[in-house]
Formats: sequence, structure tokens, C-alpha cells
Amino acid sequence: MERVPILKIGDILLVSIQVDMSDQTAVQLQEDLAERIVATGCHGVIIDITALDIVDSFVGRMLSTIASISKVLDAETVVVGMRPAVAITLVELGLSLNGIRTALNVERGMELIAASRADEWDEADVDEDAETTATP
Repeated sequence: MERVPILKIGDILLVSIQVDMSDQTAVQLQEDLAERIVATGCHGVIIDITALDIVDSFVGRMLSTIASISKVLDAETVVVGMRPAVAITLVELGLSLNGIRTALNVERGMELIAASRADEWDEADVDEDAETTATP
């Protein structure tokens, strides 16, 4: 069985899907990615689907499942490299990919995750400031 490589780049895990996704490969990817998120404490997952010519409902559901698993483990998912034909197919299949952000390429995906993390830190600072200035 082929495995999909998962690379760590800073606080982000990069998944580059270069193989046809069988059921076994998809399940293994979900397990491997969940383990890597926990082991590394990364807060971002980028899934690069540039090499995929065709995305069917199975792959669409797999991407949604991975995003859900990642979110539960405190990591945001961004899918990058989607070709126009793939986007059209997903829409025609009625797959909205809830919870998944998209970007044109890996660089923009990394920027999205960095901006999202910065927003979370800003919100945490505001909450913390409100707690310290509140009177008993």
C-alpha cells in the first residue's frame, strides 16, 4: 500500500497527494495525519492536490473528514492546488467541503494559516486584557 508523505514545515504539516486515493490509502492518511498533528503540535495542515486530475465524491468526503479530524485536534486545514476542472466537479457533485479553506498554492495556504493564527492570538490578547481590567 502506498502512503502519502506528510512533511513538517514550521508549524504546518504539508500533505502532497501524488497517488490515486484508494479507501485503504485514505484511511491510512487520516490516521497518519492525526498522529502527526498530536506528535508535533502543529496548528495547520495544507493538503496539496495539484497532482490530482480528477476528484470524485470519495476524495471530496475524504478531504472533509481530514479537515474535521484536524479541527478537533486544533489544526486548520487548507486545500491548495485545486484545478478549475476539479472545482467544477466538486460543485457539480454538491460537495461544499465545509470547514475547508482553499488557496491557489502552498505559499498562499501558508499565509492563510499564519493570518488565522495571528487573529486567534489577537483575540486571546483581547480576552486576557478584558479579564485583567475587570473589577471584582
